[in-house]
Amino acid sequence: MTTTKGTPPPAHGIPAALARAVLTGGVAGVSLAALVVGGITENAPLFVTGLVLPAALGLLSFLAGAPRRAREAAVVPRTALAVIGSREAGGGATSEVPVRFGLTVVPDDGPAFRVDVTQDINVVDLPDYRPRGVVVVRYPPDRPWRARVVERPTPEWQERAASARLDPLPGTAGAVAPPEVPTLGFVVPFGLLLGAAAVVLLFRADLVGRDGAPKPPSAARPSASSTSSTTVVSSASATVLLGPGRSFLDPGELGRALDSLTGEGEARRALTVVVRERLLSVVFSPTGTRAPGFDPRALPHGRFPALVKEATTALGLRSPRTWQLTADRLTGSLVIRVVVTGAEGTASLEADGQGRVARRTSAR
Repeated sequence: MTTTKGTPPPAHGIPAALARAVLTGGVAGVSLAALVVGGITENAPLFVTGLVLPAALGLLSFLAGAPRRAREAAVVPRTALAVIGSREAGGGATSEVPVRFGLTVVPDDGPAFRVDVTQDINVVDLPDYRPRGVVVVRYPPDRPWRARVVERPTPEWQERAASARLDPLPGTAGAVAPPEVPTLGFVVPFGLLLGAAAVVLLFRADLVGRDGAPKPPSAARPSASSTSSTTVVSSASATVLLGPGRSFLDPGELGRALDSLTGEGEARRALTVVVRERLLSVVFSPTGTRAPGFDPRALPHGRFPALVKEATTALGLRSPRTWQLTADRLTGSLVIRVVVTGAEGTASLEADGQGRVARRTSAR
């Protein structure tokens, strides 16, 4: 059997990954600090900068990746027969479930190879994909680990698959994705602190002058709760950090935290709500402005555990590492996003203001 393996990451890729990690953390720090400082000092351009900066970084990242995507799109995919060596179907709340196939691909002009792929299959069609059954696959010749089962092949390939007799090759998967360049995630917090510190230092005079003026009752000083959690609230933002052993996915935990941040009977509107395992962050709309926003207490937080579970188990990630749920209403209606990262890449799903899933993006 010919084995196609990923090549080690190039040495020059590590400095590039380091630079990307610092840049990502720096932009996040500058954006958050700009939102907070801009809200406190009533500096509208600074506040808008905090909203626009992440979008600008995303656009630059998209443009930087355009040449690579163009090269990959120019590669003509190959079609071949494959025999199913194993099949493992996962669970799901929809009509399509993720299925992990162990395939032996038999190209017409090359040696056979094994590959493991995960693909969403309609539950009605599952009986058509039995072990030792022959299917049609399509894959890029330079990236065979991205093979996909063709659910509706042409009549010619249907006839070939029906008449073929193939045996699966023994052993583990031979076509595997190359190891990713280390993400160096530990550098991101450093960049975040660096970016936030730069904004605070640049506008230190405005903040000091603001502190000397009388503050309305709503501009409460940061306060800390009991040792089980830490809460910091200001006029522009709020955060809650849970203690060890607790999670915002626990029943009622997120609802209590949102109630404590928004206050009794107050209708403080939020621009963004970000939820992680033990960290909740809320950026409030500036008082007296017409900035878009929503009442964070109206979020369907009872649906959040189910959304996170689906994102971490049903989108092709076998070993999810981190997850983040974001709710915002910068334009149009409220959108809830869950982004999960793992060894296989990044997966995400989007839901509406009622917690109903509208879009899923499997790991790539």
